[in-house]
Amino acid sequence: MSSAAKSDEKRLPGCATAQGTLRYAARFQGRAAPGHFRDVQAGLVLSSIGIGTYLGEPDEATDKGYTSAVVAAVEGGINVVDSAINYRLQRSERSVGAALKQLAAKGFPRDEIVLCTKAGFLTPDGEMPDDANEYFAREYIEPGIFRPEDIAAGCHCMTPRYLADQLDRSRRNLGVDCVDVFYLHNPETQLSEVPPDEFRGRIGKAFTFLESAVAAGKIGAYGLATWNAFRDEPKSQGYLSLAAMEEIARDAGGAEHHFRFVQLPLNLAMPEALLRPNQVVERKTMAMVQAARALKITLVSSAALLQGQLTRNLPPYIAAALGTKKDSVSALQFARSVPGVTTALTGMSHVEHVHANLEVIGIEPAPRDQFLKLFEPRG
Repeated sequence: MSSAAKSDEKRLPGCATAQGTLRYAARFQGRAAPGHFRDVQAGLVLSSIGIGTYLGEPDEATDKGYTSAVVAAVEGGINVVDSAINYRLQRSERSVGAALKQLAAKGFPRDEIVLCTKAGFLTPDGEMPDDANEYFAREYIEPGIFRPEDIAAGCHCMTPRYLADQLDRSRRNLGVDCVDVFYLHNPETQLSEVPPDEFRGRIGKAFTFLESAVAAGKIGAYGLATWNAFRDEPKSQGYLSLAAMEEIARDAGGAEHHFRFVQLPLNLAMPEALLRPNQVVERKTMAMVQAARALKITLVSSAALLQGQLTRNLPPYIAAALGTKKDSVSALQFARSVPGVTTALTGMSHVEHVHANLEVIGIEPAPRDQFLKLFEPRG
């Protein structure tokens, strides 16, 4: 039996399910405040905060830290786990995979956990090679996985064959048959050198592949994980129209397409998705949070604590408006309380980070009238 076949045998089967995630939420009845768990696409139930795995060195100590953090997060009431194949040179995915195995042994089955990852950026495997060009030529160009002309900005590719390769690598890294949400990672990177028509064609081919991956049971849904694309002004080079992306998805998958998620930064320092009317849906101009709701796309906010920058020295009016005491809790409370946001992601590489962030789970998200106090004029 090949090593690949043995690897496949060890994978956790299935995806997150409506029944499984509802069962997960029921575990925390009485511990999690109302509003912490939210119903979204296909009946899935997602926690209002999720664990991210972006930062850290590609070393064994950080590997173990993330594995322990993911286990603690799921045990504590967080069932959204977010990664990407390029995070820490594929090591973050492997840390998550190790955590999922531990969680399964502890009685948290695969169908309770919403597992998300991303592809698009080129990444080595585990450590930086001595010669990166030689590595990518041997690993990708010689086998025909991509051509040099498929690469944009020297670092990004989203051809169907490349995405298929990355998805299979991610599934192996994570030790699962199925990824619940598979994001194209910062596709706007390509707009720095790819004309808009060519870009739309590339997105269309990527979406067509992703629909086939859903049909094959390799992913549950797909989306776009972005940084600037949906926050920028429409005239900006990297701007994306959500309605245009959804139209491409309908062309690829019909009315029941599986383009169901968008991830973007939304925090106290980066509120554009809430406040900037840069999207047009059915001839109405609106902010991104409204556009996602209108198009029935689940919105996930990233960088809720802005890599720790929002855990200290916040203006006192924020805590006063939200009824919170700690700055880190205030920042998380803001991100998870934005109308239209389902889950707010924040990186947690140590169990201590998890325990600190779990405090917000016992607090109800800020109701609309309380949330709006943040935007009242101050003398």
